[in-house]
Amino acid sequence: MSDTILDTDTILFQLDLDARGLNCPLPILKAKKALAELASGEVLRITATDTGSVRDFQAFAKQTGNALLSHSHSNGEFVFLMRRK
Repeated sequence: MSDTILDTDTILFQLDLDARGLNCPLPILKAKKALAELASGEVLRITATDTGSVRDFQAFAKQTGNALLSHSHSNGEFVFLMRRK
């Protein structure tokens, strides 16, 4: 079952972060570090398996001002697209 806000196949991203197998707070910490490497407006794709990651990335986006463009869930993996502010 897929829970998609936007079609992740149509959004281009500049950096891909594999956070599969990591539990909170590691996916967020790695995403924060990866976003710091991007220029304003560039997009990071994060793949995670932590079931709490949807809630965590929504809160992270709200707190940091980075845009959570989309999130989807399929086969136990969560995929997020974040645009750096």
